[in-house]
Order: sequence, then C-alpha cells, then structure tokens
Amino acid sequence: MLGFGKRKPSEDDIRAQLADVPVQSVLIDGHAVSVVILAEDGAPHETLRLDVEKRLLSVKGVERASVILTAEKQAAAKKKPSGGIEVPVKTIIAVASGKGGVGKSTVAINIACALSRMGMHVGLLDADIYGPSQPRMAGVRGQKPARENERIIPVEAHGLKIMSMGFLVDEAAPMIWRGPMIQSALKQLLKDVAWEGCDVLIIDMPPGTGDAQLTLAQQVDVSGAVIVSTPQDIALIDAKKGLEMFRKVGVPILGIVENMSYFCCPSCGHRAEIFGHGGAREEAMAANVPFLGEIALDGDIRKLSDAGTPIVLERPDSEQAKAFMAIAEKVAASLRA
Repeated sequence: MLGFGKRKPSEDDIRAQLADVPVQSVLIDGHAVSVVILAEDGAPHETLRLDVEKRLLSVKGVERASVILTAEKQAAAKKKPSGGIEVPVKTIIAVASGKGGVGKSTVAINIACALSRMGMHVGLLDADIYGPSQPRMAGVRGQKPARENERIIPVEAHGLKIMSMGFLVDEAAPMIWRGPMIQSALKQLLKDVAWEGCDVLIIDMPPGTGDAQLTLAQQVDVSGAVIVSTPQDIALIDAKKGLEMFRKVGVPILGIVENMSYFCCPSCGHRAEIFGHGGAREEAMAANVPFLGEIALDGDIRKLSDAGTPIVLERPDSEQAKAFMAIAEKVAASLRA
C-alpha cells in the first residue's frame, strides 16, 4: 500500500495540546517543534519543561520537541536606544562570553549558518577587534571587502554576509588600541557596512564585559543575547557576569549554551566530562533563563573550523551539527515570542 509521507504537525495541533499552558510562540520545522512558554517566577521550571516536551511528542507528526521557558512577557521588550547606532537589520543577536577560550566564535558562526539553513538571510559581524577569527572560520582569510558609495560591502561566504577587522589588518599584527579607538572601530563596522537585506545579524562579541561590550549593548538595538560557557566553574563565574551586564542594559537573554560539554573518544566511544558537565544548565536554571543546549568537545568541529567550513554545513547529519541546529531553532523561536 502506497503512503503519502508522514503528516506534519500544525500550529493549531500544538496550541490545542497546550491549551492550558501560556505559549508565547510556536516554531515548526518539518517534524521538529519548538515552543516558548511563559513561566511564572518560582514555578518548578524543569518539571514544566519536561511535561510540555512530553505532551508535544504525543502530537501526531512531532518527532523532536524543544521547550524554552522565559519569564519575560512580550510587552517587556527593550526600547530602542536613544541616539544609538542605526543598523538596517530588524533582528540583532549578540553571542557573548564572560571570558575568552570557551569557543564563542565557533558557536557564533555555526548558529549563523544554522539560521541560514532555516531560510534566513544572515549577517555575521566579528566584533572581537583584538582577536578576529571569523575570516579563518569562514574560509575567507586574505579577502578584502569592496567599497561602494562610501560604504563597505561585506564579504560573502557560506550564504552569510561577513565583516571583520580581520579583513582590514594582517592576521599576525597585534591590535595595540585603547578603548576609544576600539569603540570607534565597532561603530564603523556597524553603521558603515551595507547590512541591508539581512533578516538577522549575529554579532560575535569580544569576550568580557568592558567598554566595547557596553558600547554594543547600550548603543545598538540588540534583540537578545546568547551566552556561551564551558561547564567549568571559573568559566561560569565569568559567564554570569556577562549575563548580568546584558540584563542591566535591558538586553533580553535568549539563553545559555554549554560548549565543550563532554568528550567522546572516537575510537572506543568512552565519554569523558573533561571540564565537568551540566554547570551551564544549572546556571541557566538559577538565573531563570533558557538553557539552549550542549555542544561536545569534538575534533571535527575544531578541524572544520580551522579549515573554514563550519560543521553545520560540511557535515549536516553529524550529531554536533544537529546540536547547533537545535540551538538555532530555539533562538529563532524565542525571537518570535
């Protein structure tokens, strides 16, 4: 007997199943469903998340479900900064970390590529002036952006529009700049670059919580921030500082990603939690923000990043690419809330 393929779920099906739950938004990608739920302060978040996930998986056609809990209502959106930097992109996402060395740039480009795979037109700004890495990760080292009508045209690669200080200076040259010079450079990378046509702009933020981060957070209409950390306690301490900085300037926290979460031996499959495990999830629960997912410490991610071919595009069927896609789906869903 011939079939016509599996029936895909509809938003009506999802909302009917969750009629008693305060659903903020629903994102359906084939048979994968992501929902954003408004959770009250003090509510047992993990219990709620697991219950909603179970109910979603009972809906006909749903094969994968993810649930994002938020305490921020739609009306609590950040106001556009007065006298700030005008960027012609509706949605701007900051990917940040409290300290360097946690794989923030790798997460940023793979989220960007994942959103592109979902059909969005994506820009990627490498705002790490001291250590720009996106030209290498995107495989476009040595390229120079063109100029047109006194504006900089971003370099295109992997379906992304990319701009970085790494296109303008030698990779090996040290950036011996003081704060005001850094702030001026960041403003130019935002307002003098032709970002028109992008649905979303991913900003690979400098690590830490200094002048550069405050300039971006306070003067740009940032839609939300993704915080990247390893499970290690010392990294989580700094990640919490970054999270609180964004909160103080009114930028919504889209969630926390645990990078280098564990290592699986490619020969025997043994799993080792080198930096600990689950710390970012615990921090997300303590801070009452979504936990977006965990990424393994994986040799292929490193090799492909160095080769300029993000794993989301080069090996889309790998477990790590799927993990990045799941994180991007949650980010997209939370932005629609």
